[in-house]
Amino acid sequence: MTRRVYIETYGCQMNVADSELMSGILADSGFATADNERDADVILINTCAIREKAEDRIFGRLGWLKPLKMERPELVLGVTGCMAEHLRDQLASKTPYVDVIAGPDAYRRLPALIEQATRDDSAMIDVRLDREELYAGQRSQRARGVSGFVTIMRGCDKFCTFCIVPYVRGRERSLPPDLVVSEVRELAEQGFKEVVLLGQTVSSYAVDGVSFAELLRRVHAVDGIERVRFTSPYPTDFDDELLQTLAELPKIGRHLHLPVQSGSTRVLEDMRRQYSAEQFLELALRVRREMPEFGISTDIIVGYPGEDEQDFEKTLELSRTVEFDSAFMFKYSERSMTAAARKRPDDVPEAVKSERLSRLIALQNESSRKRHARLVGQHVDVLVDGVNPRDEAQPKGRSSCFKSTMLDLSSSSRHGAATDGAALALAPGQLVRARVEGSATHTLFAVPL
Repeated sequence: MTRRVYIETYGCQMNVADSELMSGILADSGFATADNERDADVILINTCAIREKAEDRIFGRLGWLKPLKMERPELVLGVTGCMAEHLRDQLASKTPYVDVIAGPDAYRRLPALIEQATRDDSAMIDVRLDREELYAGQRSQRARGVSGFVTIMRGCDKFCTFCIVPYVRGRERSLPPDLVVSEVRELAEQGFKEVVLLGQTVSSYAVDGVSFAELLRRVHAVDGIERVRFTSPYPTDFDDELLQTLAELPKIGRHLHLPVQSGSTRVLEDMRRQYSAEQFLELALRVRREMPEFGISTDIIVGYPGEDEQDFEKTLELSRTVEFDSAFMFKYSERSMTAAARKRPDDVPEAVKSERLSRLIALQNESSRKRHARLVGQHVDVLVDGVNPRDEAQPKGRSSCFKSTMLDLSSSSRHGAATDGAALALAPGQLVRARVEGSATHTLFAVPL
């Protein structure tokens, strides 16, 4: 009988891509996909370990699934991904009803681990990191859609003091460029219109003399792909060649994610980031000056060990100066294995972290409102990806600078003639020129031209 697997994904875009990879591996071994956990013979929870809160959420989810496992002992319950690598011993002791614990480099062995779990009472644990594993040539099983992920790198060699990624995903390695381009072509043939290149420090890509800039040129040349994006780059990788490439290639999304982490050079040095606040600011302002159509987003941590009010004020000042379009902002979360956890006490009180985060969010919301308001009256290219969940008659998508955009069909016109909104259908995957008529903190409102 064909076994059905249900994969539940938590965390970043790389985890989404890894879940698609696991789905492909299991499909190649004869597994079918289940729509929900109740219909599944195998449940895999693909996890994140970047913050303690993410791991707590997984333990809560496993507790919710425990009665289902008790009701159906033959059900195989597995935990995969970064948390499996980080907390394999805790998972085995706190959740003894979990059958499979598999790290990010063990996915090829999932079919065998699942098979063995059906015959053995103890958990199957495979968390070996492999410096050679790139899953080269392995087919991913993706749901039909507009945007497709291609993982071009795995692991990280930066070893920032706060970050657990090198310890749970291993050392940095890159997929050969011909395999990247081949996978992008497959996405185009399957009807995907946007490709997102993924890596922990995606801009550090380098294989056989092919730089990240050159890889972008090769991907850009693939017919059928309308937009190319990538995440997450590292600020020091943005040399003249890469910036020129981004400016010249029209299908490159007009958006950069530049993780700054802090606006204090002292804190950045302690974090083992490889740039100063001044160097980051020089890069961001160069992008604003030379490529003004590009949106810029960032990551910021507040309450890193030793961060004082002066350090935080420098983060606020840098944020005001750059005026980020959006930001992912978090309180510092101590991660075992990391240099910060070993050497620096988590000495910023929780109340202070929360207060600083609130101030930063308020500043960022104001910056986002200003950046969006400046687009009113301008024309943007929107890649339609679905409908407004609050109004299924209203298409939505992302502008080239990665702004969430709602499209008003009732006011639309084509070729200068008014069009009945009910008669104008915009399918996912269409690239639409539109005029921005309004804005909010996180959204643009536009009319197709």
